[in-house]
Amino acid sequence: MTIVRGSLTGPVNVPRSPVAGPVTRKSGSQQWAAWAFLAPVTLYLALFYAYPLYRNLDLSLRDYTVRSFVQGDAPFTGLENYRTVLDDPTFAPALLHTVVFTAVCLVFQYCIGLALAVFFNRHFPLSATLRALFLVPWLLPLIVSASTWSWMFNSESGVVNALLSTVGIDQVNWLTSPSWSLTSVIIANIWIGVPFNLVVLYSGLQSIPAGLYEAAALDGAGPWRRFWSITFPLLRPVSAITLLLGLVYTLKVFDIIWIMTKGGPADASTTFATWSYQLGFGNLVPAFGPGAAVGNLLVVAALVFGLVYVRAQRKQAFS
Repeated sequence: MTIVRGSLTGPVNVPRSPVAGPVTRKSGSQQWAAWAFLAPVTLYLALFYAYPLYRNLDLSLRDYTVRSFVQGDAPFTGLENYRTVLDDPTFAPALLHTVVFTAVCLVFQYCIGLALAVFFNRHFPLSATLRALFLVPWLLPLIVSASTWSWMFNSESGVVNALLSTVGIDQVNWLTSPSWSLTSVIIANIWIGVPFNLVVLYSGLQSIPAGLYEAAALDGAGPWRRFWSITFPLLRPVSAITLLLGLVYTLKVFDIIWIMTKGGPADASTTFATWSYQLGFGNLVPAFGPGAAVGNLLVVAALVFGLVYVRAQRKQAFS
């Protein structure tokens, strides 16, 4: 403390300025600690996200063969692989099947999941047990689920055709008919995805105050009015992230379609995911470049929808 003598007030105590050294050292140590916590996440993202994306982009811009894939001396071809994909006669059907498969699965998974979430939100006896049973499709390995649905849709010994025959409906070639193969994989994927929607939407319903429903009931609002005026609007943030995650997952569904139909017959159930695999690994002469190009189209589609979601969330936050 420094003493300064004044003409009228007498001695005045003026505090010394704090020493900058300890503060600087403390700030530096905090930065090093922050970098230490950030380093594992950065390394993980670089190894398992950034590098695979880079390799896939490099594959799509070069003419890779089996030899050049091992030796790494593939010539640069620019956008030639993308032109090959766009000119391929399989592109238009695969695009249509991808859009139909994704849209139908999202709509039915969300609607069924929301209906079940509202149903289980009533907290009736055994509701927890039944809700746990609905999680079984989500917990099973996908190869088990796909194999089970393949057996159920079998034309000769399947359970589905057996049930249809009891009501007088003729046999349906679910997996071998071009008219029904896409429908078969859509049904299987809806069954697998409903539990995810149920869990997320049920969690969102728990955050809605019960007092809002009581006040609406006192005002004479019926069940449908309460749903459309309270439940559905307050579930919009949860619904948005549910649909986004469902979209990203459904776009890249491969194993269910490949196990059940392998994209056939006659490419009737081929999507971009199965087409990318078939180009890169399903032919005697693998086309790594075009296969990677199709995969990049899926990445771009998921990225676009992700950016749309982020933009919508920002507008909602600032509105």
